[in-house]
Formats: sequence, C-alpha cells, structure tokens
Amino acid sequence: MKFAICQELFVDWTWDRQCEFAAQLGYTGMEVAPFTLAGRAADVTATQRQELREIAAAKGVEIIGLHWLLAKTEGLHLTTADADVRRATSQYLVELGELCGDLGGTVMVFGSPHQRSLELGMSRDQAMENAAEVIRNAMPAIGDRGVHLLIEPLTTKETDFINTCADGAELIDRVGHPNFALHQDVKAMLGEEFKGITRHFHVNDSNLLGPGMGETDYHPIFDALQKSGYDGWVSVEVFDYSPGAEHICEKSMNYMTQVLADLEARGV
Repeated sequence: MKFAICQELFVDWTWDRQCEFAAQLGYTGMEVAPFTLAGRAADVTATQRQELREIAAAKGVEIIGLHWLLAKTEGLHLTTADADVRRATSQYLVELGELCGDLGGTVMVFGSPHQRSLELGMSRDQAMENAAEVIRNAMPAIGDRGVHLLIEPLTTKETDFINTCADGAELIDRVGHPNFALHQDVKAMLGEEFKGITRHFHVNDSNLLGPGMGETDYHPIFDALQKSGYDGWVSVEVFDYSPGAEHICEKSMNYMTQVLADLEARGV
C-alpha cells in the first residue's frame, strides 16, 4: 500500500521542508493543492515546475497529482448554465492537467464543492449534462498528458451535486473517456460495483483529522481495499490543521502501518 500526504496542511512550510519531512515519516507521495503554489495554474512557471519535481525526487517522494482543483479561483463552475463559464472551466482543467503532467503527477481529484453545486432552478439532469460537457471538452488534452481526472462524491453537507458513487458513475458514463474515473474516500467506502472505475483513495476521520485520530476503525477499510485489488495511492487528507502538521502526519502514518501489520498478523 502506497501512502501519500495532501500537502496543504503544511501551512507556510517551504516545499523542500514539506518533502523532507514527509519522506522521513515514510510517505512516498505528495498530493498538491494548486492554490498553495500560485493563484492560477498558469502562474507556476516552467522553471518552478521543474524545481518542484526535482526537489521532491531528491527527497525520495513523487508528486502524485492535484486536488482542490478549483479552490480559491473565480469565474469557474462545473454545472452552471453560463456557457462562457463552462468553457473557461474546461480550459482551466486543461491548464491543471498541464501542471499535473509537468510535475509528474497522474491524478487530479475534482472535489471543489462550491464550484459544482446546482444553481437555483437547475435540474439534476441538466447539471449532469453541463458537467459532462465541461469534462468532455477537457479530457482529450488531459488524457494526452497521461493524467486521470477523478470525480469525488461529497456529502450533502458540502454540495448537492455528485453525492454518491452511483452519481459519479453516471457522470463517468456520460463523459465516456477512459481517463475520467472515480475517486473515493472514507465517506464513500469502496464498493465492489465501483472497483473498476476507482483510481484514487483519500483517508481521514469524521472529526476532520487523520486516520487514528478519531473513532473510525481502519481495519475493515484497509481490508476492503486490499480485497478489492486496489493498487493505487492512499492519500491522507485532513481538514483540521490545529494539532499541527508534524503531529497529524506522524500519528496518521503510525496508525496506518499498525493497521496493516494487524491485518497481516491475522492472515487477512
């Protein structure tokens, strides 16, 4: 099982320090929130992209991809009735795909709840078609970079669009591109019927902290992942940074490796 860390919790840390600390704890992947690099993807220069990739490699980690794709952007939306905004969103996803590919990443997780929720009066079916149009237009260029764009089901507390894996599978069918697939996390546990379209997995706890920092038991979660044949990244994503990056990263890694050791000891 390959462990990565979503790096936006390293508030005000240099990239060099982020990569070195993560590697020391046993993380082999870094998952990047674009807003931590620049206001827009295109603002990250070619030189900066090369330096980020080289520093990560020198520290023993790889940049696996991007998430929080539309966070802290303006004028972008996935399901809007505004055709100009949809075109701009497609174009920006292509820019993100270029950034992801240049950094050596292969996955982009589309969460961004505020940039996908339905506008007043819009039907679910129209929102699905609008989202499919945006993604269809972006996928050829993204796919050409060897990058996979992944839709993330989110809870109804966060958004009213794509709340279940079945919703995600429907959008994937509408888009019809092999590099557009499903992302899952502990809020929407891996189901056998979605095994073939799941390409990435986030881990956290219901208290918004990392694995082992709340009440969620990861033994059945990791058991299910292993039995499903999932061989992608398991990436820690937290939303409460208050305990500090050092504590969160270390506690999460220690707990996850202990769970794997427990499962191995049981012969699972």
